[in-house]
Amino acid sequence: MKPVTSRDAIPRPLLLDAVEATSEPALRERLADSAHRILSDLVRGGAALGWVEPPSRDEVVELLDRVLSAVRAGDAALRLAYVDHRLVGLGYWLRYARPTHRPHADLEKIAVDATAQGLGIGRALTDSLIADAREAGIEVLTLDVRGDNAGALHLYRSLGFTEYGRLPDFVAVGERRYDKVFHMLDFRQQG
Repeated sequence: MKPVTSRDAIPRPLLLDAVEATSEPALRERLADSAHRILSDLVRGGAALGWVEPPSRDEVVELLDRVLSAVRAGDAALRLAYVDHRLVGLGYWLRYARPTHRPHADLEKIAVDATAQGLGIGRALTDSLIADAREAGIEVLTLDVRGDNAGALHLYRSLGFTEYGRLPDFVAVGERRYDKVFHMLDFRQQG
């Protein structure tokens, strides 16, 4: 697959929120197809997104429906990155469901098409989701990442996330085992 652009001419991704990206039924249908393509390709390539095998289109549609429902209820944010009218990345956070954890949210997925990695799209998505969390009054934004995902670990640290725990050899992919690393961004400490 041809890269989105050369690494020398880094494009500015167009970042849309869930409302903008699903304002028409045709847009929502294309979103499901494009998100399925990205997530399946990444998992097929070994990405740590919560699946061992690439998700089916129905699984991705169910995930998007769940996230979009939470967005409408004020309990989530979904951001989509487009370059040249093509979806190249997505990410979201969900507010915790437990009543005692409602002030907090979990950043659950940041996924960037392999052809667009290294262009700052993951950073742009995460920055937007952090801003959305602040605006929604989230106190602590958490995430977990597979311990071998050096790029994600570097990105999250550079954005102010701090590690607060690690479960050694917790993530199982066949016979391989990886640490599960927990990070947090505490907005209460930032005033």
